[in-house]
Amino acid sequence: MKYVCDICGWVYDEELGSPENGIQPGTKFSDLPEDFVCPLCGVDKDNFSEE
Repeated sequence: MKYVCDICGWVYDEELGSPENGIQPGTKFSDLPEDFVCPLCGVDKDNFSEE
């Protein structure tokens, strides 16, 4: 599953994770910490849409 930031378009892919941001491959979007923010623009998880 992929999630796209509604503000800047950064894509979080659950399969790939985001190792450069400390998120291991296979981490579900729902399992990201509550304080997760988009690494590009800084908005919170509420500003992401399922792709």
